[in-house]
Amino acid sequence: MKVAIVHELLTRRGGAERVARIFAEMFPEAPVYTLLYNEQRLGEWFPPERVRPAKMPSAFRLLPSAYRFNHHLYLSQFPAAAEAWDFREFDLVLSSSSAFVHGIITNSAPKHLCYVHSPARYLWDATQEVLERAGKGPLGLLKQQWLERTFHTLRMWDAEVAARPDALLANSREVQRRIELYWRRESTVVYPPIEDFWLEGDVRKEKDDFYLIVSTLTPYKSIDRAIEACNRLQVPLKIAGEGPDIRRLRKLAGSTTELLGYQSNEDVRTLYKRAKAVLFPGQDDFGLVPVEAMACGAPVIAFKKGGALETVHEGETGFFFNEPTAESLEATIHQTRTMKVDPERCRSFAQQFSRKRFEEVIRREIEEVLGQGN
Repeated sequence: MKVAIVHELLTRRGGAERVARIFAEMFPEAPVYTLLYNEQRLGEWFPPERVRPAKMPSAFRLLPSAYRFNHHLYLSQFPAAAEAWDFREFDLVLSSSSAFVHGIITNSAPKHLCYVHSPARYLWDATQEVLERAGKGPLGLLKQQWLERTFHTLRMWDAEVAARPDALLANSREVQRRIELYWRRESTVVYPPIEDFWLEGDVRKEKDDFYLIVSTLTPYKSIDRAIEACNRLQVPLKIAGEGPDIRRLRKLAGSTTELLGYQSNEDVRTLYKRAKAVLFPGQDDFGLVPVEAMACGAPVIAFKKGGALETVHEGETGFFFNEPTAESLEATIHQTRTMKVDPERCRSFAQQFSRKRFEEVIRREIEEVLGQGN
């Protein structure tokens, strides 16, 4: 069976890229198609000899690297780039989509099984929030007007091409709900896995007095909310991760907040095991970080919306704050400072998200989609 792997953007290491990496490891002979490829950041996960990047206009390829991998510049180009790929030599296309690659053209020859991390948030439920952010600054109005027109065009394309995959897998019930709402399609929930690495070693009963965030540093992760809450409480906060929002977050950080930058998996595992709790301050479609934290025996304090509702059990594996504000998070941290969650219970819950189980389900779904029409 000839398989092709397709993933939107290979420009950073996030949860979606980890799923694409598992697909690539399940099918080591499969080429990996992507719209943008940053070999410096993702070459270790996706070697260049396996990657088939989309052909972008030459003007974009001449940009400095700081701009060349900024996907916002390419928004209007991505649909045509995704549709230009030719997959006729393959038996199956396994895609990992957050915005565009569900729109590739296969016409069921080959079959297309699409793992959906979410219908593009900025085209549907987060449009106004994105436009408000874009409207700030000296060129904000022009940028906002351009995005409004671009989003409108992309939204129509997105809804139209949602019928193309032969089957859809949703990474959570929350994403399944959005698929039905925006695309009018059924899907099967298959939770993304954590690596067995996070389940290795003993959990730590006694915790250090600091809170932890592990995240890509982007505005929609709402890390500023956690910084503000910890500043007010004067409790230690460590933030592991890198991303475009780092300068703004540094300015917000108080004396008890430490931005650690990129941390290896070994270092992150140690931080998880030591942390009093892991903060998950934004709304995510699923969120691997809470499950990784629980696997290491750390409770989670999460915003009570989105994928966290499917992984955090109040009082058993963590706690919720109800409103999307620093004040609400501050109140929950304050109320739970003296509460203890059993680290072993956290780990036990996380074991259901093993990679072995994920791969078994994916192979079963592949067999099912290949059998359609036979």
